[in-house]
Amino acid sequence: MNSEKSHQLFKKAEQLIPGGVNSPVRSFKHVGMSPLYFERAEGPYLFDVDGNRYVDFCLSFGPHLLGHSHPKVVEAINVQVKKATSFGACHPLEVELAEKILGFYPFLDKVRLVNSGTEAVMTAVRVARGFTGRSKILVFDGCYHGHSDGLLAKAGSGVAELAEASSGGVPSSIVEDTLIARLDDFTSVEKLFQKFPGDIAAILMEPIPANYGLHVTEKELLQSLSAIAKKHGTLMIFDECISGFRVTRQGACGFYDMQPDLVTMGKIVGGGLPLAAVAGKKNIMDKLAPVGEVYQAGTLSGNPLAVAAGLAVLTELDQNSPYPGVAERTQKFAERLQNVLSKFYSVRVRQLSSLFWIEFGEGSTSFPPEISATDKKTYSEFFRKALEAGLYFAPSPFEVSFMSVTHTDEVLEESLKKLEKCLKGL
Repeated sequence: MNSEKSHQLFKKAEQLIPGGVNSPVRSFKHVGMSPLYFERAEGPYLFDVDGNRYVDFCLSFGPHLLGHSHPKVVEAINVQVKKATSFGACHPLEVELAEKILGFYPFLDKVRLVNSGTEAVMTAVRVARGFTGRSKILVFDGCYHGHSDGLLAKAGSGVAELAEASSGGVPSSIVEDTLIARLDDFTSVEKLFQKFPGDIAAILMEPIPANYGLHVTEKELLQSLSAIAKKHGTLMIFDECISGFRVTRQGACGFYDMQPDLVTMGKIVGGGLPLAAVAGKKNIMDKLAPVGEVYQAGTLSGNPLAVAAGLAVLTELDQNSPYPGVAERTQKFAERLQNVLSKFYSVRVRQLSSLFWIEFGEGSTSFPPEISATDKKTYSEFFRKALEAGLYFAPSPFEVSFMSVTHTDEVLEESLKKLEKCLKGL
């Protein structure tokens, strides 16, 4: 694999951009190499600046369920770009997209469009606090909700329910209202409600955690969380920035038949462009300005290009549901990938719908999973071999992989053959 142009670009980027990247996960730090630079994508494929082609199992971390550069998405963007790229004002498509989103989630009443998953969760947390008049937010160790200050928290040493900042630049005072529980230990949730009665505004969670490996939460646990929240007047927020519109047409809410108070959506809802949303019940959402006292704003919120892309994707998903087919192909691929990798590694491939995660080592029954230094090194080795075989996975052992409707049986068959051939050279 020739990557000379990518290497040269990264050297230049290091002089101009912190770490040479605009998001840390792009740095390839976890796989011990400098990042690749891509210039084109189509269907299941990525093409880098050196002319290499890869079957893409990262898919921009999830939004491209229809594959890269879907014709209807490209057409929608082209039509809109000739009209305007930004108004900073109201436009018809944002009303259409809001109506389309709520058609997927009929138990929710209103939606506010924003620019990123971080903004969506930040808005959901703020409106939950405004609605309840409470300050504390309960989150779970190992779930990721964006990089807003109050959510960059981890369990404090020795005292699980006390949080400490997980990032430099975040004062301890900012995370003192963030409570940390264990998703694999419901008693940790009960203890927090006992310790802070009447203080918890919301339980914020990924119903299907997919930022620290892939974890399928038991429905009974979600029901218990919903029950304890209702008992204490606490809101339930489902962070569906990854699972929304991907696990089922109604995300994890549909998968578990759950109806949380607020749902945050990203990735697919914007068709791969910068757009996200928070949706909820009318009495909660109407706390947002301009009708309520909870302030939230954004010049580019509901950007017409992003809205056009998102509307094209959701319309296609609504009219031609891909979910049973892509889930079946993902399951078969995960099983065959498990068989191939097991010839060379101790490994477990976890799968749910169109998501899968490669977990090296003995595997972990806890959440968050325990990933040893040896397993991280093994993933790095696998990642490099996969690149050599023309397969692109996320450059981190923590990240999950994704499938699209354009990953046909033929594409997957060829991928497995090439991967096995490369691994035999170990």
